[in-house]
Amino acid sequence: MNALTRPPAAPPAARPRLGHRLAYLAGGGGTAVIYYGILAAALPALGDRVPYLGLVVASHLVTVIIVYPWYRLVVFPGTGDGWLAGYLRFYAAGLSILTASLVGLPILVELAGLTVLPAQALIIAVTFLLSYALHRTWTFRGRGSSRSGNPPHNLRPSRSAAKVR
Repeated sequence: MNALTRPPAAPPAARPRLGHRLAYLAGGGGTAVIYYGILAAALPALGDRVPYLGLVVASHLVTVIIVYPWYRLVVFPGTGDGWLAGYLRFYAAGLSILTASLVGLPILVELAGLTVLPAQALIIAVTFLLSYALHRTWTFRGRGSSRSGNPPHNLRPSRSAAKVR
């Protein structure tokens, strides 16, 4: 067999497409910037009146409300349940990341001597892939996901659509 007679290789079933990864990277990066910006503004404004862990919780809540539509419409379109049920799953998944901050920050700030913002940046970097795995396999799984476990994606046309004439 040569390149002309060999059948095309099937794409690996369990690997998300590049467009999906880029959409998540944009969403995750945007989420981190929004959250970090809210926290960075809140610390000097309220840090002497509100404990930093309280500001972390408030920043997380506001960020989840802001970024959920991006994840629902762009990163994982057409997956999961309705908007409210999807938001509740999204927030529940986000609680694991919030828990990492609530456990990790006191360790890094009180014991290791880091300030809050660098410590939080470290936690964000460590939890980034965990967040993706959790959203991909639990938050946005459901009726609209493909049989391979990869969510359908609207940033790049599917190969099968290109073959239809």
